[in-house]
Amino acid sequence: MTSRSLGHRAPLLWLVVPFIAGIATGRYGPAARPAWLLALALVAAGLSYLAAWRTPRWWGLPMAITLLLAGNASYTLRRARLAAWEQLPVREVRLSLRVDRVFPQDEARKAAGLATVVRSEQHLPDLAGQRIYFSLALGPRAVAPVRSMLIATVGVLAPLPENPSPTTFDGYLADAGMNFRLARGRVLAVEQPPTRYRMFCEHLGHRLNAILSAGVAAKRPELAAVYRAMMLGQKYELSLEQEQLFMHSGTMHLFAINGLHIGVVAMALHALLVIARCPRLLVAGLTLLLLWLDVDTTGASPSAVRAWMLVAAYETAFILRLPANGIAALAAAALVVLLADPMALFSASFQMSYGVVLAILSFGLPLADWLAGRWPPWPNLPEVTWTWWQHWWARGVRWFWPVLGIGVAAALVGAVSGAAFYRVFTPGGLVANLVLVPLAMLVIIAGFASIALGLAGWAAASLLLNHAAVLVLAVIDALIRLGQQVPGIWWPAEWRAPWLGTATLATLLAVIVTGYARGWAGWARGFWPPLAVVLVALIFGVKFG
Repeated sequence: MTSRSLGHRAPLLWLVVPFIAGIATGRYGPAARPAWLLALALVAAGLSYLAAWRTPRWWGLPMAITLLLAGNASYTLRRARLAAWEQLPVREVRLSLRVDRVFPQDEARKAAGLATVVRSEQHLPDLAGQRIYFSLALGPRAVAPVRSMLIATVGVLAPLPENPSPTTFDGYLADAGMNFRLARGRVLAVEQPPTRYRMFCEHLGHRLNAILSAGVAAKRPELAAVYRAMMLGQKYELSLEQEQLFMHSGTMHLFAINGLHIGVVAMALHALLVIARCPRLLVAGLTLLLLWLDVDTTGASPSAVRAWMLVAAYETAFILRLPANGIAALAAAALVVLLADPMALFSASFQMSYGVVLAILSFGLPLADWLAGRWPPWPNLPEVTWTWWQHWWARGVRWFWPVLGIGVAAALVGAVSGAAFYRVFTPGGLVANLVLVPLAMLVIIAGFASIALGLAGWAAASLLLNHAAVLVLAVIDALIRLGQQVPGIWWPAEWRAPWLGTATLATLLAVIVTGYARGWAGWARGFWPPLAVVLVALIFGVKFG
């Protein structure tokens, strides 16, 4: 099969796959000392070098073993737990924390987030350097924590279970590499103020919130909350009813700072700079700089950072005048993320975002090309003889196949991960996303333009764009509510065993990558194997209702 979506090479996959396998082995396999793992990895690396020098065809195997051992050691070092911590009682402690991330709160005098312990009490010296979750009450004069701020706190310290359920909040914290949580705490003092850059991001965030709220917050507060969630990541403003609607329709990803948001903003920035005839280096540099401000100002969520890194890989190829290669860019971004934070592998956002993108590039786009070649519009008529309505029909068909391919690929990953992380199966999500993703892109474009014009001082145009965005959101809301009335649009679902979801996702992606490597020919012809994997897994591995 000839397709413009096939034939791309991604050599870094030979590094990413064994490194991922090593991280997974570190979690689910027998415990091993990091020193021994690293020593064996050095030996395997030496064998790989000798093989490349003597017998080049055999260098790959010891290199894969090197990455496997390195991934295992990386997990063990990041998730290091002392045996004494298992018996550590819940106790009140005083800690100095450097704030790494702040979670938005519904209550003004509450604060929660992730931090690194800088200093601890003398009888708990091993806490220094540990990342923990904190939940603090803010007194009348206390300052809300800001990233990079150093604060003195007191609270109740509790160790996390070693392997909590992945569907719980403790599971989220453990998967992020944390061993403790500090609850019922309060801020005693600010030992070091945040950096100027962090304060700039904080003020910019308040400014963006005011721009996007202008003219719509008072009239349609529920839609304005959705608007700010899409543009600023403020999902805490969504009501419980809205969260359930978006979850059950399979469209929750539209209302967060993730790949869709970052991708649309990146394309808009890149296109504007190209139209302005900026040099390639300036186009890439300004795109990445302004996009990073967007990511950092909205909280630097892991999914947004990963999307930014993917854009960075594309912009690098643009500077070097290399052809676009989404799979190679995805592999590079995944490798950098896992080298920096191996625990990211176990997060829902990593598995879903990278899984969806890999499925789209390796399965969705080739499927779209195959469908377009199999059912071309008016194949027996020369294009010069087409009437106006036939031209419009052909444009619609050419637009529909890629949208369908992308939707099917995302739905396959969503069917597996939805039951694993959210305990819901949304068969109507495919149709919902086919309709709503283009509308959501219009909202993001309007919000991006509103912010740009608002910062430039053109308040009237920004106000108009806010109203346009909220109007589109009203249509989205109405369509979602209408879809919820269709019987069977969603089902409560969960895997019969937690490991089944992870194993099914790994199998699905392995089948997709193998089919892509074979050009979707031979046994993979017809693109049926991924569909069969998901169907069999849902029938025999998932409990519905």
